[in-house]
Amino acid sequence: MTTVAFIGLGNMGGPMAANLSKAGFDVRAFDLSEDALEAAKSNGCEVAFSALEAATGADFVISMLPAGKHVRELYVEGNAPLFEVIKQSALVIDCSTIDADTARSVAAEGEALGIGFVDAPVSGGVGGAQAGTLTFIVGGSEAHFEQAKLVLEVMGKNIFHAGDHGAGQVAKVCNNMLLSILMAGTCEAINMGVKNGLDPAVLSEIMKQSSGGNWALNVYNPYPGVMENAPASKNYQGGFQVDLMIKDLGLAMDVSQQSASAVPMGSAARSLFTLHKAKGNGKLDFSSLMQLYRDKEGES
Repeated sequence: MTTVAFIGLGNMGGPMAANLSKAGFDVRAFDLSEDALEAAKSNGCEVAFSALEAATGADFVISMLPAGKHVRELYVEGNAPLFEVIKQSALVIDCSTIDADTARSVAAEGEALGIGFVDAPVSGGVGGAQAGTLTFIVGGSEAHFEQAKLVLEVMGKNIFHAGDHGAGQVAKVCNNMLLSILMAGTCEAINMGVKNGLDPAVLSEIMKQSSGGNWALNVYNPYPGVMENAPASKNYQGGFQVDLMIKDLGLAMDVSQQSASAVPMGSAARSLFTLHKAKGNGKLDFSSLMQLYRDKEGES
């Protein structure tokens, strides 16, 4: 049986590990949260006492961590770096969204030890993680991409090879920068319509069927009560936190500066989300940006 070590069992990692277990993989899971470990155990995963224990002898090591410093510490610089115990035939699949330079440097450290590594950030949110319909954006060699598909296809519906190491991270932040712009524009448009007496559900349907249709509007409506299963109709709980969107926009700004790419709309979106966070909304879903517009209207 193929053994998968899964490190990081948060809102995304937990369901991903569960889907691998349901598909028949021997999943050894680890997280610092006891609650996350209990949930993994209830979903058929074997709970490990440490990341080192989980990774030892595994055929695949998958990580889903908050930032590049955590990824580097886990594999290279920590007290018990996993590259010291991962077998050479194994493949490391890092699904964290981090800076491309860290992805490239960790991949190089692994390559020097004969360990394969790909960066494979995801898109699709918690719902996609639960349903096994995520999009994976992979950076690495063609051979390692083909090797990774064995497990990625269990957790996702769309698997893309973006290019060499780090390419997955660059593509991910390009996507999320665009998503932030689309969400901000969708909030602006719906708010303006409501202020002028329109029903938000009717206006949303009109725009969905017209040239303004976009992902944020079509499947993730930010106005409360318009879309039953959207976070907006659940007090903006669950989904993709404002804090995480700001983190990704920071990564996008770094890429823009390194490549001298003009991103005026991305910069504007980052300012809006940062202002929204400053009002105490960092833990809400990013579609809660709608509250920023509605609050402004209430203040006028």
